[in-house]
Amino acid sequence: ISYNIVWGHSVSMDLINWINLEPAIEPDTPSDISGCWTGSATILSGDQPIIIYTGLLDIQKHQVQNIALPKNRSDPYLREWTKAHNNPVIQPVVPGLNSSQFRDPTTGWIGPDGLWRIAVGAELNGYSAALLYKSEDFLNWTRVEHPLYSSNSSNMWECLDFFAVLPGSGGGLDLSSAIPNGAKHVLKVSMNCTDDMYMIGVYDLKRDAFVPDTVLDDSRLWPRIDYGNFYASKSFFDSKHGRRIIWAWSSETDSSSDDVAKGWAGIHSIPRTIWLDSHGKQLLQWPVEEIESLRTNEINHQALELKKGDLFEIKGIETLQADVEIDFELTSINDADPFDPSWLFDTEKHCREAGASVHGGIGPFGFVILASDNMEEHTDVHFRVYKSQQNYMVLMCSDLRRSSLRPGLYTPAYGGFFEFDFEKERKISLRTLIDRSAVESFGGGGRVCIMARVYPVALVDDIGCAHMYAFNNGSATVIVPQLRAWSMRRAQASV
Repeated sequence: ISYNIVWGHSVSMDLINWINLEPAIEPDTPSDISGCWTGSATILSGDQPIIIYTGLLDIQKHQVQNIALPKNRSDPYLREWTKAHNNPVIQPVVPGLNSSQFRDPTTGWIGPDGLWRIAVGAELNGYSAALLYKSEDFLNWTRVEHPLYSSNSSNMWECLDFFAVLPGSGGGLDLSSAIPNGAKHVLKVSMNCTDDMYMIGVYDLKRDAFVPDTVLDDSRLWPRIDYGNFYASKSFFDSKHGRRIIWAWSSETDSSSDDVAKGWAGIHSIPRTIWLDSHGKQLLQWPVEEIESLRTNEINHQALELKKGDLFEIKGIETLQADVEIDFELTSINDADPFDPSWLFDTEKHCREAGASVHGGIGPFGFVILASDNMEEHTDVHFRVYKSQQNYMVLMCSDLRRSSLRPGLYTPAYGGFFEFDFEKERKISLRTLIDRSAVESFGGGGRVCIMARVYPVALVDDIGCAHMYAFNNGSATVIVPQLRAWSMRRAQASV
């Protein structure tokens, strides 16, 4: 297989409308001749941007880390980049390191000794590690003897992210600045080419190491950034608005011949604000507020009552490009079915078994999108509420199994759980952004997020007549105190 991996380059003033530029970094030196792969940008003192990225040396995929600097800092678009003369700046000269599993350096941060730090994903002696490196000038690097963190839960972590968060604050923190007392740190890892997991803990300044609050031996139980088609996520601190923003790659799940016909493959998710909940235990995410600039033709429904079997059609908006927000209010919790903790090991399996057509106590309720006239094609996003020993657990599913009549598609039933305090909350919120083949859903105020890719015939043929419904198939009646929906204008992209 031959790759031509480059750093594509686009710029935006609002994260929504983009200008496409020429690639920023291309494989044209010995230290990246087989590809310019993932890396990160850091802003040094004096507002000096710098990129550190992984280069492939040869067809054996030996991986090294390289530096690139802007050629002309007065260019507001930073179109051209110059590679450092001493590349590669980091080589895989570590005992027990697999040189083909050594990649994706993080954004830099200031360590306890005032030196810059980065972490690099690696396979070390058969287990996963975030190797730690330090530097005075970001050009010459020394490996710290111990990793930032390591685990035997898998054999490789890629696309690492390491950042600080403050419990209960919707704002973000800049790792290169002083971190306030009470802050937590997040280590995000990508693994299995499908899952973006994270751990919350503290950055122990004395040990110069990440210490998770909770260590779970089985990585299937680790919380995920997103439970759907969302991989290699990367966050950055937006200093202008004081927030942390994260986004990721969402791959195509149709065929490679479809990609060739389209002329492109893969998209970025809509940028999300990400922060830590007030308990310091879970990351929350929400689409950046700028996306609301695309809203038009609002419709609004209030005080809807959804009894068992009810289907309420949402009309008056463009169903192929829409933003929908629904609140579901539970009238009673008595009918909740018991929760089985074993479901946490395979939520997709449970979503397949407990689909939207399978009646339950409380749920399934949610909404159906991109539905054909006869419902032969449809995608549903729904909830079920279960009673656990300590509290209530909400299952959120994004079920794609009937999303298209086209053969050969990958159509899973994605799912994730979150805790629910009925005494304090009563309402379960759902927001879904539909952008043709992309369906991005946020449940419980962003506690579970699911990105999905769908290819209904209505979309392929550009018929534009797909239907949308709110529904309830649970025994308990559900109230919708408010349902708001908008058609979404196309974002502007220019070359």
